[in-house]
Amino acid sequence: MTLRRGLGFVQAAVAALFFVVLPVLAQAQQAEPAGEVQQPAAPPVEQPSPSPAPPASEPASGAALAATELDYPAWEAVAERAETALENNNTPAAVLDGLRAQLADWRSALLVAQNTNSSRITTLRQQIAALGPVPEEGQTEAPEIAGRRAALTDQLVRLQAPGIAAEEAYRRADGLIAEIDRTLREQQADALLQLYPSPLNPANWPEAVRAVTSAALGLLSETQRRWSTAASHETLVNNLPLIAFLLLFSVVLIWRGRPLIEGLVGRINQRWSARGGLVASLVLSLGQIVVPTLGVMALAHALGLTGMFGIVGTRLLDALPYAGLLLFCAVWLGVQVFPRHHDALPLRLSPETRAEGRFLAALYGAVLALNTLRAAVMDHQALSEASRAVVAFPAILVAAVVLVRIGRAIRLTLVAEAEADDEVSFRNRIIYLVGRGAVVIGFLAPVLAAIGYVPAAEAMVFPAATSLGLLGLLYILQGAVTDIYAVITRNEDGARNALVPVLVGFGLVLAALPLLALIWGARLSDLTEIWTRLREGFTLGDTRISPTSFLFFAVLFGVGITVTRLFQGALRGSILPRTSLDQGARNALVSGVGYVGIFFAGLIAINAAGIDLSGLAIVAGALSVGIGFGLQNIVSNFVSGIILLIERPVSEGDWIEVGGVQGTVRSISVRSTRIQTFDRTDVIVPNTDLVAGRVTNWTRYNLTGRLIVPVGVAYGSDTRKVTRILQEIAEAQPLAILNPPPMVVFMAFGADSLSFEIRLILRDVNFSLSVRSEINHMIAQRFAEEGIEIPFAQSDVTLRNAAEIADLLRQVPAAAGLAATGLAATGPAAPAPDEASAPAMREQRPPGPLARDVVPGEGIDPTSGDAEAAPDKSGD
Repeated sequence: MTLRRGLGFVQAAVAALFFVVLPVLAQAQQAEPAGEVQQPAAPPVEQPSPSPAPPASEPASGAALAATELDYPAWEAVAERAETALENNNTPAAVLDGLRAQLADWRSALLVAQNTNSSRITTLRQQIAALGPVPEEGQTEAPEIAGRRAALTDQLVRLQAPGIAAEEAYRRADGLIAEIDRTLREQQADALLQLYPSPLNPANWPEAVRAVTSAALGLLSETQRRWSTAASHETLVNNLPLIAFLLLFSVVLIWRGRPLIEGLVGRINQRWSARGGLVASLVLSLGQIVVPTLGVMALAHALGLTGMFGIVGTRLLDALPYAGLLLFCAVWLGVQVFPRHHDALPLRLSPETRAEGRFLAALYGAVLALNTLRAAVMDHQALSEASRAVVAFPAILVAAVVLVRIGRAIRLTLVAEAEADDEVSFRNRIIYLVGRGAVVIGFLAPVLAAIGYVPAAEAMVFPAATSLGLLGLLYILQGAVTDIYAVITRNEDGARNALVPVLVGFGLVLAALPLLALIWGARLSDLTEIWTRLREGFTLGDTRISPTSFLFFAVLFGVGITVTRLFQGALRGSILPRTSLDQGARNALVSGVGYVGIFFAGLIAINAAGIDLSGLAIVAGALSVGIGFGLQNIVSNFVSGIILLIERPVSEGDWIEVGGVQGTVRSISVRSTRIQTFDRTDVIVPNTDLVAGRVTNWTRYNLTGRLIVPVGVAYGSDTRKVTRILQEIAEAQPLAILNPPPMVVFMAFGADSLSFEIRLILRDVNFSLSVRSEINHMIAQRFAEEGIEIPFAQSDVTLRNAAEIADLLRQVPAAAGLAATGLAATGPAAPAPDEASAPAMREQRPPGPLARDVVPGEGIDPTSGDAEAAPDKSGD
């Protein structure tokens, strides 16, 4: 299904390309000057003895001019003709276009001539520099050096003369071209703002009707004159069988061609295999445009064979195939943008709206076709402004209606997508602006045409409608690129989010910009001027840098990086594994080779492309100060990364601790190091912390490491017995090293326990957690077997003045919970105190809070009644 859609998109793109490009070509063809302009003379080769220039009638291209040394008298003649034409305000645009073409050829040749003797000039400058600096005033130098310097300087001046003359002429040609372009733009603007009589004025209609009638009668009179001659009758009779066959053939192709092809496509899809059916569908679907167009061509050829058409009729027959092609391409594009089936729908519209979209596309194609035929018949007549306005107004009105309805359909698309996705994306905003612009132009163009600004209305409505067709073409091409990429990668879901289709689509948009400019009235010379500017580039120091230089630089730099990556792969996979280097050293060496390779690739590419960066030394020095302050942390991390790769205090796979983070080093880059902690999270640590901070590397040079397990036992335990048990447990560990042997240390008398430590060295410190867990299990098991108690934190609290507190609590009612405290049994219950005794009781209440697990009388001095805190030595 994806391949089917991709092929369909390709077919639509081909058809839409004809639909969009052909009107532009027609517009450019109509803009061609009627008269021929004398082409630039080819300047002859400049010899030591000047030779005469070739005749001005012999054209010369820019390549021919560049291939020879310039004839400056011929150039002066061309420049003077251009200046004379510019001084005359009535010079036709056709003459200016011809002169501009000559100046463009000369400018290209002069640009090449500026580099005349460049290699020799460079050598001479180096020779002069080798002689040393010029002596200051009042100082002298050796006569031999002075003579040599003078000879070299004189030779340098003579060699620089052609380049200087070429640069001066180049500036003159460039200025004249800019002036001609400005004049042509002003003439174009004046033509667009020309005010015709209003086409809505009934007084202008008879003249327009007479013009149309005159064109029709002229065509009819030509046919009648042909019919009246015997030679035409003889031609018709001789060609009658062929004419009949071509007419029948054209009727079949035009009337039944598309339905027959659609039926064949359906039958092939049912009978053939999927791959064969798709290929046949592609070929036959292209035939849905080609076949009807061939029918129109057969019809035009059949009518031409009759011999009954004169000059106007021949123009009409020549334009007929082109008009048919425009119509069929418009119909095809409408079907692709507004398809009949919902599954192939690029826009979310109702069936009624899609049917209207197909009709509007066909209607616009019919308008273009009729305009093409009208131009072939009537544009060569001397029509008045009123006639032109009235004749052009219906086409403007129909195209405006198409724009308004298409714009509303686009807005309906946005409403449907907003309801489905509940969001307005950047693409939807662009589509909304396009739809709103189409509606505005559709309403504004007929108003301007009704006022009388018919050229301005035509310059708005037809380019706008054609631009919508171009946007539809881009939409179809982008969908085709995505589907074709999905077929190639066999991943339809991933293709929609892949980078390659997006980049190709962006390239299509850039490629469509010149075509869009031509649609909106830009001259081809304007586009060529932009390209010339880009190709010429700009001057940086003593070097001219152009996009060609950058392209050459990019290609060489890409080749250098590719070679570096291949060499890195060979080191990593073939060479370094056969050495005695560890993995960290291998990674450091591979990374270093990569950095050195990138540096040399850039250096070689810059030198090979001829980019002289010496002029940027001062600017770079000034910028480096600000960049140093702004990027000092990044530069510090970069330098630290290089230090890590060279000194290798930390390598990939090491278990380190830095800044309170423990984990395994996974990768070291020039800016940061990635550490994977034991809970499988990645921590990015700047390289500066690893170089300037304190780092603990547990596994850098060996895997052995000490493990300390603290143990606490209750007071009263046999310490010698505890030491012996812990020693046995430590020595029983298989990862413990016996030389030096494990050690059990009685560390201190703690607040709650007797503190011991098991200290042992493991063969692999990576297993310290598992060894610690196993030791704790064995300690719990052995202590339980030996009756050794492991204490827990507790405190025994005694109260001072316990007797007074007991007396006060006896006065509390039984409902207050005396049974829970255990103090009510010391005496009989007292009556509830009255209001008078309440303050006294509050005064006798002890200041501190009551402790839990209070035992009256425990730890109390019977003579003083004070309670002293006694440590719990029982462990309970």
